[in-house]
Amino acid sequence: MATLKLKKDPTAKPARERSTGRAPLRGVAAPRKQRTLAEAQAERQAHESSRPARDSRNTSDTRSSRDIRGAGDAPRRRADSQPAPRGEPPRAPGSPVREGDRLSKHMTAQGLASRREADDWIAAGWVRVDGKLAVLGQRIGPEVRIDIDPRARKEQAQRVTILLNKPVGYVSGQAEDGHEPAVVLVKPENRWEEDQGIAFQPGHLRYLAPAGRLDIDSVGLLVLTQDGRVAKALVGENSRVEKEYLVRVQRTQPGPLSEAELALLGHGLSLDEQALKPAKVSWANEDQLRFVLREGKKRQIRRMCELVGLEVLGLKRVRIGSVVLGKLPVGQWRYLRSDESFG
Repeated sequence: MATLKLKKDPTAKPARERSTGRAPLRGVAAPRKQRTLAEAQAERQAHESSRPARDSRNTSDTRSSRDIRGAGDAPRRRADSQPAPRGEPPRAPGSPVREGDRLSKHMTAQGLASRREADDWIAAGWVRVDGKLAVLGQRIGPEVRIDIDPRARKEQAQRVTILLNKPVGYVSGQAEDGHEPAVVLVKPENRWEEDQGIAFQPGHLRYLAPAGRLDIDSVGLLVLTQDGRVAKALVGENSRVEKEYLVRVQRTQPGPLSEAELALLGHGLSLDEQALKPAKVSWANEDQLRFVLREGKKRQIRRMCELVGLEVLGLKRVRIGSVVLGKLPVGQWRYLRSDESFG
């Protein structure tokens, strides 16, 4: 019987060499690399940018479609269109979670962090739900246990809040109509010389956002913060923090302001078809009123004054909660001290 001999392939690698390129066994997960907060924030931004964009219709396109339709034609409506569901009212802090709430929303409602902070912590791997690592966009049911890594608390404690005496000509938020945002004034050379507590770091400018508005032609105390808890306390739906203003006015109607009109400024006016919350309004001197408000609608005080025949000549915010403007010079800033709070 003939014996068949196989020729050895000279290009073939030894079995030991081939084995080094094998894929890892299924079911064995590689250890998760710990990310920095900056890497987590970048991942969250990438996650948000990957979401499908909303359908935004140009107003000129809408007008052109109406122009094409005949004058006697009835407006067309899709048969399957339904009224948009109304948004759910905000939940008070500490209230029980509803089935299917987003984890970040629940954390915000519980006062643990702002929505942005919660997303950053989740992306960094600092949040666990019932012992399991949380993921971005996760929804949770009732009676879950949420554990926060101590590193998140440490990072939150390092966030700063800045008090600025805003001058006329600067906007509170993003630049608009050629006017710069007030945050550009937060630089070492504009720091109040009597503020000696915290050492300034460039990182303190990151995510620094206004907690409340102050009109471009108004001056006084403006809060800029990195801390979402501070922002929520000052401008959240359930905020009860007082804001105090000195308002210089002049009469635009015959005769002085009556007691009835002064009382109306305190309670009884409406703006944008909504009744205003009660306010405290009194004379500070012969041409200046003192307003204490618990809300902040756009140009609220100026519009209130117009309704009773007053023109605002100047407006200055002097207090927010327990924090006062004090001797802080115009255009300068200082850090919120550890012994200060707005409550």
